[in-house]
Formats: sequence, structure tokens, C-alpha cells
Amino acid sequence: MAENDQEFVEYVVKAIVDNPQDVKVERRIDEMGVLLSLTVNPEDMGKIIGKEGRTAKSLRTLLRVLGAKKNARINMKIVEPEGGEEVKKEPVDEEKATKVV
Repeated sequence: MAENDQEFVEYVVKAIVDNPQDVKVERRIDEMGVLLSLTVNPEDMGKIIGKEGRTAKSLRTLLRVLGAKKNARINMKIVEPEGGEEVKKEPVDEEKATKVV
């Protein structure tokens, strides 16, 4: 299978994202099979994951089919960006927080 799976993921993801130059796919083989680690621009994470994870699930399904053809197990990990979006927290009103009703 060589690196057909890696090239496949890279091709599909680059077609989906707005920043194709930031797409990186690393391939590692171990006793569990093939692990593809996908890194994209933080702005493109939503496009890769998709609504309710559908896009990511579809990519994984296609990889499973590709792997079955070659009797290999292929998994894909989407690497979270280090500077990912933080969850915005509302400021705590100390007076309301300590008030006992």
C-alpha cells in the first residue's frame, strides 16, 4: 500500500480547506496498523471535522475501505492545534456568586 493512504488523505483534505499549504499528514506504522496524523490550520478545523463530526467520520470510513482492500487497518487522528480556540467564559459577578438566598 506504501503511502497511497497518506496521499489520499492529503489530496482530499487540501480540496476541502481554505489553507491547503498548512495540511500535513504524518504516517506511522505499528502493531495496531497504520496511523495517519492530520494537521491543518486552526481556521480549517471546523471544515475537517464537519457538522457533528460527519466529515471526519466520512474520511475515516473511506480509509477503512482503502485499508480493507489491502488487508490493513488505517486510523486517522486529527491533531488539535496548540493555539486552538479557547472557550469564552463570562466574568463571574462576585456579589451574585457569594450571595446566599
